[in-house]
Amino acid sequence: MPRARRPLTVVATALAGVAALALTTGAASPATADGSGRSAAARTADEPSLTGTGKLARKPGDDVHFTIDAHGFLDKAHGTFQVSHRYGPKWSAAFKGRIDCLVTGGPVAVATGVVTESHVTDAPGMPKIGDLKGKRFGFTVLDQGRKDRLGYSWALDGLPRNSVPKCLGSAPFETLEKGNYKVHHWMPPR
Repeated sequence: MPRARRPLTVVATALAGVAALALTTGAASPATADGSGRSAAARTADEPSLTGTGKLARKPGDDVHFTIDAHGFLDKAHGTFQVSHRYGPKWSAAFKGRIDCLVTGGPVAVATGVVTESHVTDAPGMPKIGDLKGKRFGFTVLDQGRKDRLGYSWALDGLPRNSVPKCLGSAPFETLEKGNYKVHHWMPPR
């Protein structure tokens, strides 16, 4: 007995229904690390972000690295940061924490975060830093392709002694030797 063929429009309608169901259940788009269920493209289209890693341009033996992964708007921001500084054969400081504020303006981003873990190895003749846990620091990035600049809130006092208010950083006065930061500017509609 020959089978009756379904009209093409019925098959197309059925496929469109399956695709719509997959999109609404999330089967067609992978969940993201932030648990929002939105794809990375959808997330960056509707919120500011600052991501990347860089090594500052310094003389040999003075190695400073910053990694920032910040997403969200103002005090709804989230993410992580990590800073490491090694000077000479003995002195080093490393700390990491959680982002608590982010704001962007064109190619510039200012983020702050609170230190959750720090490790310092003191050396004679070098500053004694102590435990940084619980302090808020600010980071400012100017995204210029491969010639990015970075600033940090403890630049003036030489030691990260004080916390700063949310979303406050310094001018991006340092240049990168290598690495790259990406600023995605977004502001809510007014």
